[in-house]
Amino acid sequence: MKIYSESYGCTLNKSESGLFVNKLLNEGNELVDSPEDSDLCVIGTCVVVKKTEEKMYSRIQELSKYSKVKVIGCLATVNGGMLNGENIEVIDSKSFRSFYTGNLDGIEIKEPSIFDGIPINQGCTGSCNFCISHIARGKLISRSPEKIRNQIVMQLKRGLKEVRISSLDTAAYGRDINLKLPDLIKQILLLKDDFALRVGMMEPKNTFDIIDDLMLCYRDARVFKFMHLPVQSGDDRILEAMNREYDVNTFIDIVGKFRSTYEDSTLSTDIISGYHGDDEESHEKTMKLIERSRPDIINITRFSPRPYTPDYLTKPPASNLVKRWTREYSDLHKKILSENLEKNLGRIESILITENGKDDTMVGRDQAYRPVVLKSYLPLYSRVDVEIVGLGSTYLIGRKV
Repeated sequence: MKIYSESYGCTLNKSESGLFVNKLLNEGNELVDSPEDSDLCVIGTCVVVKKTEEKMYSRIQELSKYSKVKVIGCLATVNGGMLNGENIEVIDSKSFRSFYTGNLDGIEIKEPSIFDGIPINQGCTGSCNFCISHIARGKLISRSPEKIRNQIVMQLKRGLKEVRISSLDTAAYGRDINLKLPDLIKQILLLKDDFALRVGMMEPKNTFDIIDDLMLCYRDARVFKFMHLPVQSGDDRILEAMNREYDVNTFIDIVGKFRSTYEDSTLSTDIISGYHGDDEESHEKTMKLIERSRPDIINITRFSPRPYTPDYLTKPPASNLVKRWTREYSDLHKKILSENLEKNLGRIESILITENGKDDTMVGRDQAYRPVVLKSYLPLYSRVDVEIVGLGSTYLIGRKV
């Protein structure tokens, strides 16, 4: 059977979709580059905002013109019942959680191009008022360290040296099985192979509880000095309305420990612009928090009330205000990112080549997971020393030393 695959949304969703398709390839099926050539299309879906959900419906209907479609991901578990039809099969929540807890194990990575990392837990411990993802994903289910390690070993045998662990909240890992994320990282680092580990998104509430042990784990040179810590707002009033279960000072404390321990590091965060209750004061507080924490990456999302959440019937602020606030967040971030990147000019960095770039370039990652573009060919997953000789809008430009 010929299979075509697409995946949207967060790293977790892409990781799960990639493993799901690789499982099908393990069964003797073939991956193709076009839905027109397929017998089956697999689509990993996202419903984080309304615009994305509408895009999912449209794309699924389009794919169903070419072949049968299997729908997985958050749309399947939230509104999948609206899709089932003659040419569309929805993998519902119960079935997918069964796949997740059992059938993820032992999957050989047949096609690296659709492999985006290893999911370590399903669900989360939060109950944010705006979030449909925790409704789609359900309660926390952590995979055992042994199963995760075995999957990493198979990945390394395939020659893939960038190890990414992901979930809705990696900091929640193990709370259902009497373990913590640092316990898992320590188990991974017992492997003697040459690899680089990127830890996925961590919610501030759970990260605060493990930050000291986490910073000790990051001492290993094989762990990227990268932290994705979504703050969402710089106003405690808004954080309380969101039911985020932490305050601004908690975020600042975590960032402070990370940055003081690893000065050369990358901080990524998320901001929701135009949450109900947002006003000029909350906007200014968020601007000040961005200035104070100086993130290298900011994912800015306009508030979109989602069905089944407590926020569904709330009304966002006027669209002209939200548009201006979003633009000001973006402009400030571009300024900070440019200043952060400029500090690296002239430095000699050791990087791991992780992907093919555009126009015959290669892309590597330094210790802080910053992308470095090289205008010469190097084998994937080779390590090379480079001098930083230029800057792009979101990346560094290197020259082999």
